[in-house]
Amino acid sequence: MPIPMYSSKENKPQLPKSNIKNVVAIAAGKGGVGKSTVAVNLALALQSLGQRVGIFDADIYGPSVRKMLPEERPPSQQGDQLIPAICHGGIRMMSMAYFRTEKEAAAVRAPVATGIIKQFIQTVVWGDLDYLLIDFPPGTGDIQLTLSQQAHLLGALMVTTPQEVALLDVRKAMHLFEQVQVPIVGIVENMSYYQPAPTAEKVYLFGRSGGRKLAQATGVPFLGEVPIDPEICRCGDSGGSLIANQNATQGAQAFIALAKGFMEEVDVLKKLSEDTLQNFELTWREMPNVTTCHSTN
Repeated sequence: MPIPMYSSKENKPQLPKSNIKNVVAIAAGKGGVGKSTVAVNLALALQSLGQRVGIFDADIYGPSVRKMLPEERPPSQQGDQLIPAICHGGIRMMSMAYFRTEKEAAAVRAPVATGIIKQFIQTVVWGDLDYLLIDFPPGTGDIQLTLSQQAHLLGALMVTTPQEVALLDVRKAMHLFEQVQVPIVGIVENMSYYQPAPTAEKVYLFGRSGGRKLAQATGVPFLGEVPIDPEICRCGDSGGSLIANQNATQGAQAFIALAKGFMEEVDVLKKLSEDTLQNFELTWREMPNVTTCHSTN
């Protein structure tokens, strides 16, 4: 299915009619930390808690969410608008993976990739959602700036692993969001430890508490640790739901806890945003009349 194209301002489609309560980026600034895994399992956990969830896989060059979240109903097109795929009983998903074959490389330059992202933002009809999670691609370039400035983000959830090498890029991504005035919802540390049995000692393969220390240093909430759990890998490769067996694995329990903390922090950010807007409106109304000077030339 080709991406709907438009060539002139007159033919450019209007913003789709979607009612999305919270749009949140899932970002890291780098690859390899399990950002897409966190996005998928967070979506599944939110759904298990009764939330309506969508995922926008915004990685043009290496989309992987479709593998982990196979569609029950493929995406469709109505005129210039795209209808998301339906996955795992109701999660709505859109990805570049639907518009090319699995082995086909997306050999496009940055301006074209940015244009594709804009088209997704402008043409996908999400319907009614409590949360739209945008799986950000690695880096801090044009695509990330376009998403930050045009996707109406409430905030960003940062994903890291414990080691300092990962934290370096996460700090840079956090700085990008600071520059575009997108607040940080919190930090989650993926692949934190391995625990072979519930009573066994935790083994910290990649260092310890890097995410927690970063949260403390930057003053943002730390939303928890996700362990190295073979079931996370198995479900990701097979497209199964980790959360369906939430009482059976450490990973599933970690994502349920993450979802609950995530919802709480999103509510806090939303309340702060509403208070800021209300205070701005009150201040504007209370400003005295200003005399306008006109040039005599």
